[in-house]
Amino acid sequence: MQKIKDYSLYLIITEEYGEGRSSVEIAKAAIAGDVDIIQMREKDKPREELVKLGKRLSRLCKSKNVKFIVNDDPLLTKEVNADGVHLGQEDAKRFSIEASRRILGREKIIGISTHTIEQFKEANEKDFDYAAFGPIFETKTKDYFVGADGIEEVLSVAKRPVFFIGGIDLSNVGDCLGRGAKNIALIRGITEADDITERTREFKEAIKDGNKDKRQK
Repeated sequence: MQKIKDYSLYLIITEEYGEGRSSVEIAKAAIAGDVDIIQMREKDKPREELVKLGKRLSRLCKSKNVKFIVNDDPLLTKEVNADGVHLGQEDAKRFSIEASRRILGREKIIGISTHTIEQFKEANEKDFDYAAFGPIFETKTKDYFVGADGIEEVLSVAKRPVFFIGGIDLSNVGDCLGRGAKNIALIRGITEADDITERTREFKEAIKDGNKDKRQK
């Protein structure tokens, strides 16, 4: 069974870009807008707070049939009963994909970050369930971006679902979808919106409309 479905919208939640709203508030609003996956990415909170927040978000997501992912830490993932873990390039030096799989087992999701075609091709041979590739466009969260031209090349070799991320907004998401992207991940494009629920719906509609022809083939 495929753990990640194509045509998915993935929201990374951090209060840093929440315009004063809590992670739980953001999550509830995005769930109301039909988000598919939520990741908890709160790098500055102490572990005790992360456990408490993670358990709350895990229960919320499970009650709404939304997948819940924890950033960085497979041990925390297991403790809060999340659906999976997301490993960045630096995280994977502390918890490798292989170690994370041993901790979490076969049923849980492992996602990885990739930032170049070379990284993606190297990671492509490993035991993960989805990859994130980007940042595609300029973004405040990174000091570089890779551009949309790599989307087709990544998809031509991808063995599992890919989420494209980084500086994506309603003005450029169509470019990503037009190049073959099926899955989109965001932070600020949703968390900084005045109306998170409505913005989430708009991205979901964009993904659905942008991929309509592909699903019909």
